Amino acid sequence: MLTAPALPSPAPAPAAGCCAPPAAAEADAETARRLARVFKALGDPTRVQLLAIVAAHDGGEACVCDLTGPVGLAQPTVSHHLKILVDAGLLTREQRGRWAYYSLVPGALDHVAHSLRDVVG
Repeated sequence: MLTAPALPSPAPAPAAGCCAPPAAAEADAETARRLARVFKALGDPTRVQLLAIVAAHDGGEACVCDLTGPVGLAQPTVSHHLKILVDAGLLTREQRGRWAYYSLVPGALDHVAHSLRDVVG
């Protein structure tokens, strides 16, 4: 009876992967979610425009009635975009009578920049 030669056993898989471990701590899931929400809000050109208009407006605040013309959209659409920016923590909203006024959250853009630097090293 013929017997086949024994095949060499496969080499054990490396325990920690093929690359060196990361030099810096990785971003935690919550930080990644917060940053993604901000970048998703800024992923729309109209929202970037609105943020820039509010930031450049006299006194650093603008009424929603002043924002429809520059972006060429109806008030409900502009309000929707502004709500997303408020929810992302970039703008604040203050109701005055029938109009809403928006202003940049102090330090919000610096905070986003620093958070991104912390995450990517």
